Amino acid sequence: MWIKWIAIIGVLIIVSLGIAAIYGSYRWESDTDRLRAKLTNGRRTIKPKIYDQKEIEGLPEPVQRFFRTVIKDGQAIVAAVKLSQQGLFNMSETENKWSPFTATQFVITQRLGFDWDARIQMAPGVNAFVHDTYLLGEGSLHASLLGLFTVAKIPSTPEANQGELLRFFAEAPWYPTALLPSQGVRWETINDTSARATLTDGATTVSVVFQFNAEGTIDRFRTEARYRDKLTAMPWGGRLWEYSVRNGMLIPLEGEVGWEYPEGTRLYFKGRTTEISYEFVL
Repeated sequence: MWIKWIAIIGVLIIVSLGIAAIYGSYRWESDTDRLRAKLTNGRRTIKPKIYDQKEIEGLPEPVQRFFRTVIKDGQAIVAAVKLSQQGLFNMSETENKWSPFTATQFVITQRLGFDWDARIQMAPGVNAFVHDTYLLGEGSLHASLLGLFTVAKIPSTPEANQGELLRFFAEAPWYPTALLPSQGVRWETINDTSARATLTDGATTVSVVFQFNAEGTIDRFRTEARYRDKLTAMPWGGRLWEYSVRNGMLIPLEGEVGWEYPEGTRLYFKGRTTEISYEFVL
């Protein structure tokens, strides 16, 4: 008899977990829709509508070479991006504990912002849901187990805003027209293979050093100080590779990102873009 009751209890637990997972996913998707609606409603008019190669005259030579390589004269300016990713995320700061993830991301280029909506596998059938967001000048992060139980929440602060704006900027090779001077980016010469780019959004200004390879594309990006929390800023950067043409633009499909410690770089993200679609300025 007791075996029967144990089996019944087991079934009830499994059913309850299933119901919780469905409800958590529904509630999380509602939050995603709300965030992305705010991004859409915050759009601003983008000018110019079309890239004119005269715009890059006078920029550092490696930057001119980059734009000549990845976009062609007459390319429509990107207004929004939707993409899907898959890869591995390191859940530990001291050792390698890589977990598979899938994610979608929605990006608006003016007023710039993004929402990264990820599912990171914590155990078979158990996911952490993550929103990493930059919205109307404010950066934030929310992580929840099953979409129900908050395990991490970082509200908007000047440090969080800086970190998320840096992420937008470093990921701009996916939407390369956002790196043009007409879109608010200032470029400075460093040497024949790298240049510093600076971007301001509201009260936040960030700079990233982009390193270009022999093919003219961006190979690496780095900043001296990205805030991990309100007190700690560290060197941060990553690599990009496997470039492919999408909608006339040459973009990277794979990348990795990490924090630079005195003993070396500790990666926390390894990902691949599996799908990407664009909305262009009309």
